[in-house]
Amino acid sequence: MLQPFAPPRQPAAFVGPRLIAAWATLLLSTTCLESAMAQQTARPRARDLGITVGIFEPGQHNAITDVGGVLVGHATLIEGDDIRTGVTAIRPHGGNVYFDRVPAALHVGNGFGKLLGVTQVRELGELETPILLTCTLCVWKAADAMVEWALAMEGMERVRSINPVVGETNDGGLNDIRSRPIAPGHVRAALNGATSGAVEEGAVGAGTGTSAFGWKGGIGTSSRVLPASLGGYTVGVLVQSNFGGILQVAGAPVGRELGRYAFRDQVEERDAESQGSIMMVVATDAPLSERNLERLARRAVMGLSRTGSYASNGSGDYVLSFSTAPSVRRRPGDEVRTVEDLANDRMSALFQATVESTEESIYNSMFKAETVSSRFGTREALPIEETLEVLRRYGVVRD
Repeated sequence: MLQPFAPPRQPAAFVGPRLIAAWATLLLSTTCLESAMAQQTARPRARDLGITVGIFEPGQHNAITDVGGVLVGHATLIEGDDIRTGVTAIRPHGGNVYFDRVPAALHVGNGFGKLLGVTQVRELGELETPILLTCTLCVWKAADAMVEWALAMEGMERVRSINPVVGETNDGGLNDIRSRPIAPGHVRAALNGATSGAVEEGAVGAGTGTSAFGWKGGIGTSSRVLPASLGGYTVGVLVQSNFGGILQVAGAPVGRELGRYAFRDQVEERDAESQGSIMMVVATDAPLSERNLERLARRAVMGLSRTGSYASNGSGDYVLSFSTAPSVRRRPGDEVRTVEDLANDRMSALFQATVESTEESIYNSMFKAETVSSRFGTREALPIEETLEVLRRYGVVRD
């Protein structure tokens, strides 16, 4: 839950009415998030409905935060009849990532997107900031705000280069995206409010205005814990779902049965149900190099495909993965490092865990999301009872 916070300190130039307006915006965002969270408690996660994905067991919270040290925070921005957006922050650990870097990798399923900071991630194989998710036209504002937040941390006085990593999906179907409403205070609220434990899902943070398969999308998360005989490692995934296709849940053709799916109406100039993007973040405590983290990231796309996505032309399908294992951390100034590196032939179970966690995260992003309306239209929540009827008919769940 986003915790109450004091009005943030601003640069000297940010004064007077602008400062007051920013404080009011942040307070409104906090109130709206708390309201949204209260509403979504009535909506179930996939497992609450008896939907079991895969063979491995989830962690305590069935969330990316089951990977030790990982923190998640949201700032949700709902204003008037046209602002429906936000920021979600994923922190690999609670310390300063710049001085305690984690190995990381990127996989691009389809590159129609504005993911910042990835050339350096690929070149060096590491993260030196948290990961932010937001709306498409707010990426650069969010990145700038995170740089300011990071440079203000203790010990950063001499830092002259930093690589912010910010992903996005386009929530313009519900949000006045051209107004670029994300402010530095929203970014700070998501970063400073990031916590362990249960993660809010659905229409919160970066998922406030997103859509998936023609219904309301959002933030979803899931995890898997491997048996001790397979290493006992944990894999966690968080998604920002905003894409199209033909929804299937655990193999049941829900989208087709409910009459909402890509290419259904060929006479329309643009098939809105087939467009969109998804950001997927994979975390693990297994000691992996960036090479095997990239292999892990590729498997997330397999979990995505199981839900009915086909990565349309206009879809930005990205996976960022990182390891939190202390034995693989990287610290500036180290000339020679001795690290652990899980063997290739021990990766298969982690691949399976990633596929399962990704698939279930996408379901959770939709099951938890409430209907959201704005002056641009309404995106209805996935209908629970109608979906359950389809799942019963195809034997996915039983009474």
